[in-house]
Amino acid sequence: MSQSIFHEVLTAVFGVRGLPDGAPRLSVLLWERGLDPQAGTWSLPGGLLDADEDLRTSARRQLAEKVDLRQVAHIEQLSVFSAPDRMPGPRVIASTYLALVRPDSVCNPPTDTRWHPVDALPVTSFDHGAVVESARRRLAAKLSYTNIAFALAPTEFSMSTLSDIYGAALGYPVDSTNLLRILSRRGVVVATGTTGPTGRSGGRPPALYRFTDTGLRVTDEFATLRPPP
Repeated sequence: MSQSIFHEVLTAVFGVRGLPDGAPRLSVLLWERGLDPQAGTWSLPGGLLDADEDLRTSARRQLAEKVDLRQVAHIEQLSVFSAPDRMPGPRVIASTYLALVRPDSVCNPPTDTRWHPVDALPVTSFDHGAVVESARRRLAAKLSYTNIAFALAPTEFSMSTLSDIYGAALGYPVDSTNLLRILSRRGVVVATGTTGPTGRSGGRPPALYRFTDTGLRVTDEFATLRPPP
């Protein structure tokens, strides 16, 4: 007997929250379900694919309609989640995306939508927690061999801020001096010739940098960033 199969698109939207004066943490945008199934759990923004749109168009439309997010610095297809029992009722296959937003991007989510630290998720809906983990692994891997951090950083930044961003995304501290050496050698960042405000503890104004590209590119296909010993 034939079975109706539906196709939804979900997006794990990541940003580093807490910059510049808090404790930076990689966070994901989730909305709280008000109705069953699984009312009270937290879902990734998304919805059913329209007949006249491709997957990427659907992902961007859902972000605009569901969580009022229209500015993403980077978006890429992640994977397909197709377990027959991933949701109750008719079978639903999910195509998933990873999207990144800069800390200075305009984002005014509705009242049922909040940023949640990836390392301290609330109870998530269906398999959405697995989608978040898959997206986190993808981001951590790409931080090693691409310039993808451009999509998480402000337009201009100090190296201490950028090392905080890398550390939040990777889950371990990243030394700013070593990071500058690696990224400069790969031609990923350049000095702007300007300085930023001093921190709360005073000291010399920090030099500011920017990314040389605002699009994804491979910088060292064999590189791997490792946690400190």
